[in-house]
Amino acid sequence: MVVSAEEHARLDPYSHIAASKDIALLRKIEDLKTVVKAAKTGMLVTRDSNGNLHARAMSPANVVGDPQLNVVFLANNVSCNFEEIENDSHVNISFFDHDSTNWASFSGRARVTQEKDLIHKHWSNFISGYIGNLGDGVHKGDEGDPRLAVIEVIPDEIKYWISKQSAISRTVQVAVSAALGKATAPGELRTICKEEIQSIEIT
Repeated sequence: MVVSAEEHARLDPYSHIAASKDIALLRKIEDLKTVVKAAKTGMLVTRDSNGNLHARAMSPANVVGDPQLNVVFLANNVSCNFEEIENDSHVNISFFDHDSTNWASFSGRARVTQEKDLIHKHWSNFISGYIGNLGDGVHKGDEGDPRLAVIEVIPDEIKYWISKQSAISRTVQVAVSAALGKATAPGELRTICKEEIQSIEIT
């Protein structure tokens, strides 16, 4: 259903109230980093050759916005997500922090590489526990393991929600609004658009 902006605001008052305006880009980035750091683990969604969407939990190897907004994962290149990225590089990463209800959604494209400098930059011994040492002298589960590869997600758009109130305050605000029959939004819904992302890459 296609509706005008005015009608959309009337029919979806929650999103209209939550949509933040005139927030400086640097502020949006700092708050986004806060959301992602608190969530810690993201759900990387890829699409297979039959069009099926698959999500798996993965922890980023980098800090978002350091200095760009790309998200980097280290993973075993034999796993099915690499095959699915080869089939369709369009991906989504979502983060959710249960305590605050803050969330973030990255929509973009994934790039796969085995650049040694990039692997070295993001390497952590913790990753060895996921790929293992096969005992063949080659697949040793270390930084030089040929199975190790980088999935770098370059976002086209980022949307996120950040609460500015405590859990108790959010509950009270929603309860009062429900009693009054009015919509409310105990937080802000923000978008970092493609042009803003590109401006960061240029700088």
